[in-house]
Amino acid sequence: MDWPAHVPEVRAWRQRTRSGAAADRMLSEVVAMRPPLIGERDVRLSPDVAAAMEACVLEIAALDHSHGAELAALETLLLRTESVASSKIEHIDASVDDYARALHGIRSNPSATSMVASTAALAALVRSVDDGEDIDTAMILMAHLALMVEDPHEHTYAGRFRDLQNWIGGSDHSPRNAVYVPPPPETVDEYMADLVAFANRTDLPVLSQAAIVHAQFESIHPFTDGNGRIGRALINTVLRRRGVTRRVVVPLASALVARRDDYFDLLGAYRDGWVEPIIRSFTVASTIAAQESRVTADRIAELAPTWHRTVGARRGSAAFRLLERLVGAPIFSASEAEEAIGGATSSVYAGIERLHAAGVIRPLTQRTRNQVWGAVDILNELDDLAGRIAAAAR
Repeated sequence: MDWPAHVPEVRAWRQRTRSGAAADRMLSEVVAMRPPLIGERDVRLSPDVAAAMEACVLEIAALDHSHGAELAALETLLLRTESVASSKIEHIDASVDDYARALHGIRSNPSATSMVASTAALAALVRSVDDGEDIDTAMILMAHLALMVEDPHEHTYAGRFRDLQNWIGGSDHSPRNAVYVPPPPETVDEYMADLVAFANRTDLPVLSQAAIVHAQFESIHPFTDGNGRIGRALINTVLRRRGVTRRVVVPLASALVARRDDYFDLLGAYRDGWVEPIIRSFTVASTIAAQESRVTADRIAELAPTWHRTVGARRGSAAFRLLERLVGAPIFSASEAEEAIGGATSSVYAGIERLHAAGVIRPLTQRTRNQVWGAVDILNELDDLAGRIAAAAR
């Protein structure tokens, strides 16, 4: 496929603060890479990739239309699955319990807090185009703000493009031996405007458009940190804007994290002018993610009846009402449950204890008051879905 390679540009370099080895301090120039402008560029695909993309879009559409009543729960689960996997690509990992606690603002480890921020960023970006709105830089900046505002090291750059030269790999103190040096900071605004123009086109095959938007974004690397997670969020944003999905998020990051080195190789190939490999890979990953997510949809559809049989709660009781909302709100605090279902506080707490005794929910903190609870089957499914996608991708 005809796609221009990135062009090297030698730039003067000087450290802002003296640090690192002597070689870092003595570095006087850096080779930054200039991606092509793509706003009006056409995408030509081989017939087999085009056919695979068409089949993938049908698989995603089937997922998006499955189990109407359970879609809200499926949307939440897939959103969290994608955010967790996207964070793992950046070597950010935490247990499901830590992640669930952090969702409720309970002090948790930094990785779990970062995963929750990633979920908020992905949700903000994808939902910004729910009504057919165009993707714009303002929403990308807002998503980055949600991602990085609580980061102890990068919060001063949260929600704004970089004004300094960054790099990937090599030394921590200079671009010496860097794997990749993105374009100079003064070019970022132009590149992002061009990227948004490409992302908002409607004359391109949607999966190729989403893959290229991601690869181009990673090449621009417009932020000081968080580029990978925002860039992967853009994939589902393109799918949502083009109408491929209406409710769900395709958790393809679970497939990418399973082949992390291959994923970075694909980005390198894109920079060398080979665009079809990343399109092919994203098509395979999206197909796997959609197929396994439909398995999860089937499982979710069976949960409520199973829980009701297990608990045997009387219709209208607090336990019954808790079960009715558990699929849509699988992680909840005692006070949230009380507000949601109403009734006497003692009845609500008795209902919670009944679900706990039946093994339907389990506590997620060491608290004795206002405990946070999680639906056991759904928390397990969060792990299992990601594991199945990763296994199939390998």
